[in-house]
Amino acid sequence: MYEYIRGTVQMVSPEYVVVENGGIGYQLFAANPFAYSKYQGQEIQIFTYQHVREDIIALYGFLALEEKLLFMKLLNVSGIGPKGALAILASGAPQQVITAIEEENDTFLTKFPGVGKKTARQMILDLKGKLQDVVPDYFPSLFNPEETVFDSGDEAFEEALLALKALGYSDREVKKIKPKLKGQELSSDEYIRKGLQLLLKS
Repeated sequence: MYEYIRGTVQMVSPEYVVVENGGIGYQLFAANPFAYSKYQGQEIQIFTYQHVREDIIALYGFLALEEKLLFMKLLNVSGIGPKGALAILASGAPQQVITAIEEENDTFLTKFPGVGKKTARQMILDLKGKLQDVVPDYFPSLFNPEETVFDSGDEAFEEALLALKALGYSDREVKKIKPKLKGQELSSDEYIRKGLQLLLKS
């Protein structure tokens, strides 16, 4: 229904961002909401996808059209809902996901929250050979490290942990990687990406 929204980023939380357009604040769930932190107070264009179920209507936001297309492809897989698709996008490593699908590496795919062996096999069955045409040039970093706005260290760290849990990772999984993240001078966005890399390797 909505291809994109152009508006001002008013709020960033561990699960979603709020973008104001025409006096209305739109709640947009995002793979990594803290990637929008550097745009707070600025007007940007966000590609959107409206998800409708019997009990919910939700909007999902994406900084790149290719990210939205990949999200939609993942939703077509039986067993993957919006939350699972966002967790896969949040890893910041869709090239690895596509490689795993093409090479039928279900062991890698099952490291994402909510993806068991059956769903991983379904991903391979449904998407193998069908993603490179949809997102041939996707996989840019969604932020420029030179432009990163640093949050206060402890606050950024805690925000990142909340965001990882919001993506579906358990307290036990998050607790396991905490020592490897703690003490680094990173933004929330970077903590999340680093955390996801560690979770995918564990």
